[in-house]
Amino acid sequence: MTEREMPRFEPRDPDYDRRLRASFARQGFMETLGVEIARIAPGEVDLVLPYKPGLTQQHGYFHAGTTTTIADTAAGYAALSLFPAGTGVLTSEFKVNLLNPAEGERVVAEGRVVKPGRRLTICRADVYGEKAGRPVHILTGLFTMVCIETLEG
Repeated sequence: MTEREMPRFEPRDPDYDRRLRASFARQGFMETLGVEIARIAPGEVDLVLPYKPGLTQQHGYFHAGTTTTIADTAAGYAALSLFPAGTGVLTSEFKVNLLNPAEGERVVAEGRVVKPGRRLTICRADVYGEKAGRPVHILTGLFTMVCIETLEG
């Protein structure tokens, strides 16, 4: 995948990596699905989900609900990586386009901050299916994330 140079962001919390991982670990749904964090950087989070028959629809492809869920989560955690300590993230709005059938040994969601803000942060997410080592772009989306105050972070 060729990508334009992404802007570099500075996190407002130097402990963002630990806080992000702790928040992700509290997500029971991610554990149920089998999603793992593959990469974290300021404004960027990649998630990986291995194929399991229980995540498919009637034709054997990953269900759109599954791919949309990991896209939303990758975008949300990309935003959280730039939020200050003592805050969390909620999704306010999103729009996704399903580009190809979601098949492969695993899917990878790449969440990226497009425009950070104090209260609202705009992100994009792209999901790729990996089949025989080749990526296929299966979903692209735009997400609005809200910075909320929280005790957990």
